[in-house]
Amino acid sequence: MNAIISLCHFCELHGPQVLFCTQPNHPQELGSVVNVVGGAEEQYNTMQLLLSRTQGDGGAQSLKSPISEPSTPTPSSSNYCEGCYSVKPGFVSHDDDVKVSYVSSRQPHNREVFSMIRQACLRSLSGEVCPGTEGPIFFGNDQQGHVISYSFYIKDFQARGFQRRYSIIIVMMDKIYLLNSWPFLVKNLKIVVEHLQEKAQKVYDVEQAKSPKELTKLASFRINPKPARSLMELTEDRNIFKILHVSFVWILKACGNRITESLLEGPPTEDSIIDLEKQEETEEGFIKLFKKSDTEEEVEEEKEAEKEEEEEEEEELSTSAVQNIRYLLRSLGEKKFHILAHHAVIGNQIIVRGALKPAVKSVLSALKCIVPKGCCRVVSYSQEYEASWKCNFLGLAPDVHIPNHIMATEMFVLVEVISPVVDSTACPPGLDQLRECDFSLASPTSLPDKGPAVLTKMEMALKNTNLTNEVLEQYLICLKEEWMNKVKVLFKFTKAGGSRSEEDTKKLLQVVGAQEEDKQLLKFWMTGLSCHYKTHILSTY
Repeated sequence: MNAIISLCHFCELHGPQVLFCTQPNHPQELGSVVNVVGGAEEQYNTMQLLLSRTQGDGGAQSLKSPISEPSTPTPSSSNYCEGCYSVKPGFVSHDDDVKVSYVSSRQPHNREVFSMIRQACLRSLSGEVCPGTEGPIFFGNDQQGHVISYSFYIKDFQARGFQRRYSIIIVMMDKIYLLNSWPFLVKNLKIVVEHLQEKAQKVYDVEQAKSPKELTKLASFRINPKPARSLMELTEDRNIFKILHVSFVWILKACGNRITESLLEGPPTEDSIIDLEKQEETEEGFIKLFKKSDTEEEVEEEKEAEKEEEEEEEEELSTSAVQNIRYLLRSLGEKKFHILAHHAVIGNQIIVRGALKPAVKSVLSALKCIVPKGCCRVVSYSQEYEASWKCNFLGLAPDVHIPNHIMATEMFVLVEVISPVVDSTACPPGLDQLRECDFSLASPTSLPDKGPAVLTKMEMALKNTNLTNEVLEQYLICLKEEWMNKVKVLFKFTKAGGSRSEEDTKKLLQVVGAQEEDKQLLKFWMTGLSCHYKTHILSTY
């Protein structure tokens, strides 16, 4: 994580001060850093971060580190007091896995970085107000960096009001990264803060017990404040900055491992945008990873959905959908497969019924690879019929009855999976399950003799034995994306451009390379466009 964590203190004599900073450095930067922090005495080869919780997430932490003890701070200038100092020279930790070194010192070695940290420290302790006086707050800009500040108080028997004000700030230029890391960072900063407060509270209780009550009352109304004591004295722990170093290093490393960046070699495909839109986003721009259910029924539904997703992932790992669809083509024959695939690409409901649940799911998974993700509404295996508006890919148990009004329509195709093995555990996984089955196809729909052009190309590729499954998979993705681009043009033309005549529509189809037999496919695939694209087009025109 390319950020800096700093401990700051409000000194009543010298104002807001930066006490302790931890920042990552790459190997080319380390030479100058070691000179600044005073040598390599505090270096160690492998970073060991040991965080053991004694009282849950909010309890005290015992932190250990192989770093040697720092010397007691000795102010060399009258401009500072003991409370404004931390360590000299500092600490260096090496992470050999990623070739990054973490340097902790009183101040950053880079002047520009120090200016940013200094500005953030001033705002954290004197400019920004946190509701409740203690807790996290966010502020910043693109020039001086963005900051998460966690302000808190530490007990000090000799201080006015018996407490000193501190803050831990995290400064980073990437605003989105920092905000998405807010829950993780705030949670772990709270652990560090509570550890410091617990240590200081114990020292405060001992000092208060030794002091007469009259002196205690006078101390609370002290006019001329005493110089602040160092954090080591307030906590009576000479290793307190060692603990902070290890804690800050762990936070930087762990936070960096939570979120990874992917390099896109081109614009995202429509399918990848659909995958992103399926993630629920909050008003603040965060991605909701889970939610608390209100009722037991919702809990059960979520568990069943999660179980189905895990089963589908296992099936995808065990065999390729492309491999399945090739076998389906050979098993059904070219004519029946063309009918089934034609129904799938134009949006008619595909009903697959059979006793062998994994085989039914494999057939549906295979057919999904010729249809854009936004057009796939799947119920993988149900004990009752689901309407076509809810799902266009439906798996049914063998004894499920299809309603008469559905049988009277021409908007579906029924695939019967006939298997000699009823128990799915007795049948091998993946493609072998399909090889054990026979298929029958029934549909009242009479389709045109000439199918959509994209379907013809897909069928030719499926029958081409020179193409490996991996190459075929990428070819199908490219074909779908090519025709989704045609769909985008048609959507922009019809929805955002006002009323259009039939003649204008025909001219547009000729321009994009589509024919009359492709119109039904284009209309259905238009329903699979991402909400992001639809909203953008409708709000622009």
